[in-house]
Amino acid sequence: MNHWDLLVEMDNMRREMDDIFRRMDFGRRYRDRAFFPELAYRDIPRINISQDAENVYLSALLPGVEAENLQMNVLKNTLTLTGERKELMERGEKRVFHRKERGAGKFLRTIELPFEVDAAKAVAELKDGVLTVTLPKAEEAKPKRVLLKA
Repeated sequence: MNHWDLLVEMDNMRREMDDIFRRMDFGRRYRDRAFFPELAYRDIPRINISQDAENVYLSALLPGVEAENLQMNVLKNTLTLTGERKELMERGEKRVFHRKERGAGKFLRTIELPFEVDAAKAVAELKDGVLTVTLPKAEEAKPKRVLLKA
């Protein structure tokens, strides 16, 4: 096994581990038991990804995030959302929380898309706390018909 094969295998293992942890969804289940609940509720955006023959579609729940506090970057088949959810209270306001489930602060979420996409043609809209993104598949990622010789 050469050096390159080892790196490819390590990348495959990382992807498999990422999939396992995504399916387990530890984040939601153990929040109330967190040592620092205020950090546990600094949610990363919840997403849905779907596709058709031409596009990959992503929707992300981003309640309380303003468009000017959100950045989206796309490189090949990786989409990264970076943003900040502002605190609802004014600075200097004194309150004692009995329960705090709505997090505030910065977040970063990197999502591996099922195909490479054409980032230059992507369309995104943030409306009512939902980010909707349409990402056209790169030409290389679209299915091609192969003619069979008889």
